[in-house]
Amino acid sequence: MKYCPQCATLLSSCLIAGAQRHACQQCHFIHWTNPVPTVAGLVEYEGKILLVHNTKLPSGGLSLITGYLECGETPEQGIVREIQEGLGLDASIKGFIGHYSFFQLNALILAFHIEAEGTLTPKGKITQVHPIHQEMLHHQTFPDTPFATHVVRDWYQQHTWRRVA
Repeated sequence: MKYCPQCATLLSSCLIAGAQRHACQQCHFIHWTNPVPTVAGLVEYEGKILLVHNTKLPSGGLSLITGYLECGETPEQGIVREIQEGLGLDASIKGFIGHYSFFQLNALILAFHIEAEGTLTPKGKITQVHPIHQEMLHHQTFPDTPFATHVVRDWYQQHTWRRVA
């Protein structure tokens, strides 16, 4: 953020509460740069896990489907919407995997285990979809979205526990 949203004055960088913030010298607005709530889905579709490439990733990079929450939307509604918008699939939530910090994008990610059905139709920011067998998922690396490695690890732990029980 470069300009104050209240008075349009150029914001200046300053140390507030031990962290670099952007503040307005005119009206005293402070941009706290708090993390943005984001959702991610580990999507099961036809017995495989869907990894996606979106326009924000470098060529060849894969991750889970993600997106920002919209105003008035629960995290559960947000991930279902993101899957519909990006993959054209109907989604049902099978469980909450966990929450993860993604400092590179200043995001707090809430990750869900999803089962999806319908006709897979990538659209919008999704440029490619790579179905992968569940057994091979733990070999996948996510250098551009390191939170995804933690989501997969935690899902495996939860999934293995459920299969054994």
